Amino acid sequence: MGKVTLQSIADAVGVSRMTVSNAFSRPQKLSAELRTKILATAEEMGYVGPDPAARALARGRTGTVGLLMTGWLGENAADAVSMAMLVAVGDALAERGLALTLIPAGLAGEEVVPARDVPMDGALVYICEPDSADVAWLRKRDLPLVTIDQLTLSDVPAINVDDRSGARAVAQHLLDLGHRRVSILQVAPLHEETESPARAQEIHNPPAHERMLGWQDALAAAGLEPVEVRLSAATPHERTFEVARQMLDRPDRPTALLCFSDSMAGQAVRAAESLGLAVPGDVSVVGFDDSPVAEALGLTTVAQPISEKGSLAVRLLVDAIEAHREAVIPEPADGEPLHRVLPTSLVVRTSTAPPSS
Repeated sequence: MGKVTLQSIADAVGVSRMTVSNAFSRPQKLSAELRTKILATAEEMGYVGPDPAARALARGRTGTVGLLMTGWLGENAADAVSMAMLVAVGDALAERGLALTLIPAGLAGEEVVPARDVPMDGALVYICEPDSADVAWLRKRDLPLVTIDQLTLSDVPAINVDDRSGARAVAQHLLDLGHRRVSILQVAPLHEETESPARAQEIHNPPAHERMLGWQDALAAAGLEPVEVRLSAATPHERTFEVARQMLDRPDRPTALLCFSDSMAGQAVRAAESLGLAVPGDVSVVGFDDSPVAEALGLTTVAQPISEKGSLAVRLLVDAIEAHREAVIPEPADGEPLHRVLPTSLVVRTSTAPPSS
């Protein structure tokens, strides 16, 4: 049997090719009885439906949105915050009948560059280097974009979190408890060897940069210079555990530890317990993000609206896609700013207390 086509189905049913096409793409144009007959005939003949690529070409849209994110999926899957963001984005797209395509930044081969080659209607850019070749390809394609947790681009909708205020609040919480020996377990910026650490962090990991500024705001005002240790964002848990253990296994150990994330804070708690130190009796530990790890361990932390961030990013991108399709300049609804900064809040649990001495 030759390849089944719309025309062969039309011949079998005794209708036009356009009528068969409408049965798949514009069902409202047919009676329920006729559409049922056409679909049943197509199934009997082994027809699986119109070619997706041809349908996308005809419609001028693919029905899918890209999510450009740094690192391998396995690395992001190990991070509760990244996964919560991914779920929020996926659910928001599903509600709109759209699919999600994951595009790892900087991991393309020579022949295939997903940011250049994969069909999509628009893309979300999540914590990627602003000078990334992948971002450059998306912009060359003139695709609608929304950035999340990174340096803003002047003409692109952006969503960031008020990391600085949250970090300032949690550092002030430790100061109010009476802590004066405070250390920081931080994420190291990329390309630190060729740029100043502060500038590298600002460019390549804005959340880390803003959190550092917030901690410094509070600690410097109190006349404190904290000891800071930096680890790669992709550092395995066991390495984080070892570094935290070294920080705590010294005569002048800190009485409080500020951690970039709840995940790091969780390893710091493990390290303290391995040394026979009580949390918070001997050392207070705080995190950031208010992930499930924080709740499970009773961590004092800073909550950020991860689900809201993901769903808002999708809404802004869908609006940008529609505006792009209609060749109009999108205007934020109800005076909504192009660059949004979502609030954070301090969550005090049982991992912090006044210093024992």
